[in-house]
Amino acid sequence: MSALIQKIETSLLELVGSGIKALPGILVAIVVLLLTRYLANKLKRIIAKVLGKMIRSHSLRSLFTNAAYVMVWVVGILAAGVIAFPSLRLGDILGLLGLASVAIGLVFQDLCKNFIAGVILLLQDQFKLHDQVLIGNFEGTIEEIDFLNTQILTYQGERVLLPNSMLLTQPVKILTASTYRRTDLTIGVDFDTPLAITIQKIQAVLTDVEGVFIEPAPIIDVALFGSSSIELVMRYWTLPQQANRLRTQTRVLMAIKELCDREGIILPYPIRTSYLYDQQKFNGSIPREIPS
Repeated sequence: MSALIQKIETSLLELVGSGIKALPGILVAIVVLLLTRYLANKLKRIIAKVLGKMIRSHSLRSLFTNAAYVMVWVVGILAAGVIAFPSLRLGDILGLLGLASVAIGLVFQDLCKNFIAGVILLLQDQFKLHDQVLIGNFEGTIEEIDFLNTQILTYQGERVLLPNSMLLTQPVKILTASTYRRTDLTIGVDFDTPLAITIQKIQAVLTDVEGVFIEPAPIIDVALFGSSSIELVMRYWTLPQQANRLRTQTRVLMAIKELCDREGIILPYPIRTSYLYDQQKFNGSIPREIPS
C-alpha cells in the first residue's frame, strides 16, 4: 500500500514539475496570442485602407482583408503552439491540423459550405452593398457580405441573415442592377370610353409626373375586356430603388384620378346580375330557362 502511495506521490511531483517547467513557455505563448490579436486587427485596418484606394469593389476588399486577418491568426497560433510545447515539431502540428480539418469538414459541413460559397460570392462580385435584392421570400437592401452570411435589411426594417450557400444555389433577383425599373399598373375604364383618345391623355399625364422617365417612354396597352370594364395597363420606368418606385406610383395614381375626374372618364364598379326564382316551384332543380 505504501509503495502505491509513494508511486502516486512521485507521479504528482513529476506532473507538477513538468507544469512548472512548461509555465514560462505557456506564458510566452499567451503573450504571442495577444500580440497576434493586436497585429491581426492592425493589419486588417491597414490593408482595408490601402485597398480602399486601389480596388473599387467592396467585395474584393473584404475578401483580401479577411484572408489576411485569418492568415495572421494561423501563423500566431502555430507559433504559440511551438513555444508552449517545444517537443511538438511544425510537421506534427501541420499533420494534426490536416486531420482536424477533415474532422471539422465532416462535422461542420454547412459551415464549410457557407464559407466556400462566401469566397465565391466575394470573388464574383455580382451584387454589392446597398443593392436591393429578392432572395426567396426575403426582399431588402444588402448591408453586409462576409464569409458565412449575407445580411439584408428588409423594407419593414427587419435584419435577415442569409447563409451564403442559399445565395449560391437559389435564384437571386437584383432589383437595382439597372439604372431604371419598370412598374405596371392596371386600371379599368367604362366600355363606352374612346380608347385611342384616352390612351393619349393618360400617356401625356404620365410624362408629366415627377419621377417617371421620359426615355424609355411610358406605354399604355389594352389588356382585356373584363366583366365590367376594359382593362388598361400602364407601363412606365422609374429609378430602381423601392422608395422611389412607391413615391412615384402614388403620384401616378393621383394624376390618373385627377385626369379621370376632369375628362369624365368613368372607372366603373364591378357589376353583378342576380336572378331570383321560386325553388319550391322547380322542386330544387335548376331550370334550363330562367322565367321572366
